[in-house]
Amino acid sequence: MSDPQSDVPDAADADDGPVVVLLDVLPNGRPDDDRPPSRKSPVAYGLGIDSFRLYELALDEDADAAVSDRIGLDGSAVGRYHEVSYDELTRNAAAEVEYAVEAIVDADEARFVDFYNEAGPITLRLHQLNLLPGIGKQLRNNVLDERKRGPFESFAEVSERVSGLHRPREVIVERIVEEIGKDDLKYQTFAGREE
Repeated sequence: MSDPQSDVPDAADADDGPVVVLLDVLPNGRPDDDRPPSRKSPVAYGLGIDSFRLYELALDEDADAAVSDRIGLDGSAVGRYHEVSYDELTRNAAAEVEYAVEAIVDADEARFVDFYNEAGPITLRLHQLNLLPGIGKQLRNNVLDERKRGPFESFAEVSERVSGLHRPREVIVERIVEEIGKDDLKYQTFAGREE
């Protein structure tokens, strides 16, 4: 397993493919599985740290897994996995999504600060920055003007340099959670990317 506070999986997980943060672990299998308990295998739900895709994982019987652990999808603890929609998550897994997104953003702040540095136009009338909650034309222009003076190095610096953008981290987290929960959004900036 990898350290939930680290943004890099352990060396043991390095070749385990895409990594997910576990949202829910069901050691006795899914509750809607009508098979006898002896035929059920442990199941978990996870959120991809690179793609923000949701997965259901069949865990090995001996897997030592808990909510918020990071685990490689191709590792020995995972028998098989498949992508699921937000509506297919257990209530506990759905309740953990925001916490998992916050942990992912906190563990790799530079990746998400770079969004403010690199976001570009989508169409002639729409910019990627406008997809973030609460960012309109004026705030977008403030971000664009400030990044011309030099790249942002942290969320704190974004907040200091851009008048009116007081919670840049929370704005990113809110957008990611929205993209995970709604599969009918026209523009996906974070969720669903290839890992």
